[in-house]
Order: sequence, then structure tokens, then C-alpha cells
Amino acid sequence: MSWLNEIRVIVGLDFGTTYSGFSLFHVDDDDIRNIKTNSEWPGEMGKLKTNTVLQYKDDFKEVELWGYPALYKKSNGKSNETKPVELFKLHLGNCLEKFKPKLPKQLTYKQAITDYLYNIGELIKETIPKYWTGIDFMEHVLLVLTVPAEYSENDKATMRECIFNAGLISEKNSERLQFTTEPEAAAIYCMYSSLKEYKLTEPGTTFMIVDCGGGTVDLTTRKLLEGNQLSEITERAGDFCGSTFIDNEFIELLKRKVGDKAVETLRERHYGQLQYAVQEFCQEVKLEFTGIDPNFKYEMDLEEIAPALIQYVTGSERALMKENEWMIELDFNIIKSMFDPIIDRIIEMIRVQLDNSLGKCSAIFLVGGFGQSNYLQERIEKEFSQTVKNISIPNQPIAAIVRGAAIYGRSLQRSRNLKSTNDSKCVIATRILKYTFGIKLYVKWEEGDPPDRLTSDGMIIKFCPIIKCKTEIKMDQEITVENLFPLYSDQIRLYFEIFYTREQNALYCDEPGVNLLGYLHIDLPDVHLGTNRPCTFCLSFGEMEIKARAFNQTNGQNYQTKFELSDF
Repeated sequence: MSWLNEIRVIVGLDFGTTYSGFSLFHVDDDDIRNIKTNSEWPGEMGKLKTNTVLQYKDDFKEVELWGYPALYKKSNGKSNETKPVELFKLHLGNCLEKFKPKLPKQLTYKQAITDYLYNIGELIKETIPKYWTGIDFMEHVLLVLTVPAEYSENDKATMRECIFNAGLISEKNSERLQFTTEPEAAAIYCMYSSLKEYKLTEPGTTFMIVDCGGGTVDLTTRKLLEGNQLSEITERAGDFCGSTFIDNEFIELLKRKVGDKAVETLRERHYGQLQYAVQEFCQEVKLEFTGIDPNFKYEMDLEEIAPALIQYVTGSERALMKENEWMIELDFNIIKSMFDPIIDRIIEMIRVQLDNSLGKCSAIFLVGGFGQSNYLQERIEKEFSQTVKNISIPNQPIAAIVRGAAIYGRSLQRSRNLKSTNDSKCVIATRILKYTFGIKLYVKWEEGDPPDRLTSDGMIIKFCPIIKCKTEIKMDQEITVENLFPLYSDQIRLYFEIFYTREQNALYCDEPGVNLLGYLHIDLPDVHLGTNRPCTFCLSFGEMEIKARAFNQTNGQNYQTKFELSDF
């Protein structure tokens, strides 16, 4: 890994559902206070993130605006005007179809992700020289991309494809791109900040990160080890219950008040005004509501907030709104009903994490934009304060993920750099596997096997597990599969199909929930040895992406190995 010697700058990139940001960290710096978190964005200054939004030109071939300006572009009121493209990250993961945004027919979600990453990548390339000279992006930069905890191997592969197409890595399989989960990055940041602040620095201290973003809420529970390392003590979890879904509830309420058609017309012709109304709701309600004061209410003046909407309201809705002077009132119970289904899911996720970690948790840290919700904080405090002594928000919770990603990348680079000392260790010591991984094997059919699975040549195809879910695995740990022989004396390649599943005891590759991950190719030289070429292949699961290698058991010769993900 001599290329690691050339890395000078770590980029932590948080590509979020609603907001995105990045941080920069020089590898020679030992002080995390010197991490540079970007705060200069197109159209705005002083914010640690910008909107994950694109504004295309009419043909959707070229991006006109991105970030904040794309969301708040002044509308000309024409019906054929292109609208901002947003929330496209929800097309990844297992988000329900009804929550995925409809994209223009000329645009795929992969292209939208690629276009956004290209633009933020160009800004990163412009920003690095402001701090350090002589940095070649493709040679001297290690990019650490954060992903939700619930992302599958194929979701991460999609992100890698988009990063490559956006021109941020020179080769699709480049190791200059590494992944970490969003809550893991936040945990790393909290280890260096909040644990010290609350004097929780004793090895063995266990804490939970609840990363409340716009699309997903992700959880991880970590244990502090000697030498500033973290282990994962239970499987990380994620769900689509971020703040965006509360915004959707507000829009649904607006539709009930003025009619579906009126709101949809406003969306089509004056999108900026609809977005302004949503942002007004977020500032005045979503962040301020505590769930304590039964007299809390909010009144929105539609004539002031969304004046264009008035002309599209008809029938009984118009008569009632005129009677109410175009005011919409949200009282305590209405607001609470918007929040509770989402927060109930977050509470249940925390409860499951605590149960799985046997209740050993000294602190819960809330990060992400939605983590600043007063009502969410109040509910979590009420539910868990008797079992967890410290429930709090770290300093700069919005930047926790990008700063933690930069720290992770620096520790990863130092732990593997050939110039590093032997005691350099990655900040992440262990992870818990989310999936069971295995290979498809043709084995002899035996009595007791299902008769309908018997092949014409007396064989049966089975799922052979390599490693099971919920297993704790070290970063550099490999799982080996030995005594693999070629079937034919002139065979020049071994070929395996690798599958993954959430189940621990799957038997067959075509069971529900068992998915094809990819193909492992192992070149077999030395044909003159015939079938006497015992082979071992090793798979590494400790990182966020699977790596493979293979060698001859007899002479130790390394074989060329290629792991290809399936089409997705």
C-alpha cells in the first residue's frame, strides 16, 4: 500500500438526504481542532452544510444551480419551468416507494447523485489550496464518504460508482475512497469531544450515537477501548424516520386545508413559496415544539408566506380559508400528531439498541439536524433518563459526521502507512456484521435433502455460510475458505458466487432475503499440476467494503483475485 505514503489530506464527505457538507484534515496534524469544516457555499456563508438540491436546465443535461441557490431560485411562474431536484438519495436503501421522490423522466437517481457529487467535488478541489499548496487531488487525497447504517453492499457499490463517475477517484475500485457509516463517524467525533467533556474517558465506557438526519435515523453503540479505539458492541441500525417525513406531514395538512390541487399547482409553478412555507414550519415549529406546553400553537398567514397559493384555492376550501382570513392554525395536538409516529419509531430503535447492549450505556449523544428538535430531546430524556445518565448534544452536532469521517480517514491512513510506527492503530477496532455471507456450493444430494432440489447429476445447490451476521470482527481480520480444488486438470480459473442475507441459518441461495452480492474470480496458473492445486481464499469484512485474496496452499503463491459486484 505504498500509495498511502502519498496521502496528504483527508476529506470527510457527508452526502445527506437534505443537507451535505465536508471537512478537511492534514495527515501531519495531531490536533482535531484544526479540522477545516467548510462554511463557504454557493449563495451563502457561515453554514456548515448546504442543501442537497439540484436545479437543471430545461433538458436536464446540465446543472444550472446546486445547493442553497437551487432550492430558492426565483420562479418565473411558467408551467414548463424546471423544478429543483431533491431527496434523490432516498432512492437508495430500502425506503418505501411512496417516499421516493418522483424524478423527471429524463433523469435517473444515479445521475442526480453523480451530478451533485461532481459539483461538491469541484468545490472541495477549489477549497484545499486555500489551506495547503501542492496538493494533487487524485494522488494526495483520501476521500472518506459517510453512508447510512442500513445501506447494503449494493448501495455502497452504487455510491462508489457515482463517486467515480463524478471524477472524484481515478479508478472505480480505487482505495482512495473509503466508507464509514454516519453514526460511526459521529461516534468517533464524540469520542474526541463529548466523552472528554463529560469525563467519560475510562476504557470500557459504552455510549450510543443517535444520528437524526433528514432521511434516515441511524444508531450505533460503541465501547471505548485502550489507546483511543472504539469497538462496536451491537449491530448498528437505521430506519427512514428522519425530519423530512415530518415536513411531509405538514404538506399533507396544508393539502387538507386548501385542497390537493392547489398545493400541487403551487409546487409546479411557485416551488420557492412552497419551500419557504416548509422552512417557516421547520424554524417555528419543528425545532421549537417541546411537547410540554399544551398552549403551544402556531399560526401561518398564507397571504404572507405563500401569496401565490391563494389564486389556486377553490370551492369549499376557499370559502373556509377566506372566513379564517387565510390563516392556518396548528395547535398542540395537531403538531404532536405530526411528530409522534416518527419519534415513536426512534424511541423503539433506541430501546432495541439498549436491550441488545444489555443496558450497558453511559451516554446517548444526539447528532444531526433533527437531533436539535426540542420535542425529540424531551421524549428521549423522558424515556431513558432512568437508565442512561447522560443524554446530550455534542458541540457542533451538525458537523459531527464530517469531522468524525476526517478523523477516521486519518487514523486509517496512519495505521496502514508503511512509514507509520508499529503502534499506529485505526480508531475503529471492531465492527458487528449486519449480514451473513456465504457462497453457492454444488454438493452431493443426501437423504433428508428436499427431493425437489435434486439435480439430474445427483447434486444439490446450497448456501454455504462463510461468516454469520451479528459477528464481531476486527478491522484487519480475514475469514479463510480452504481446500478448494479445480474440478478439471486444465482449469485456469475458480469462480464463486457470493450471497448475503440478514438470516443466520439460510440453507439455499434462492430463499427470500438471500441476495447475490457478486462474483469471486481466482486465476489458477500451474496447469501442469493438474487438479492438485489446493487453493485458499480469504475475505476481509472488517472494513465497510469486502476485500478478497487467494493463494496456493502448497507453495504459497498468490493468485490474481478479482471480486466483482453483481449488477444492481
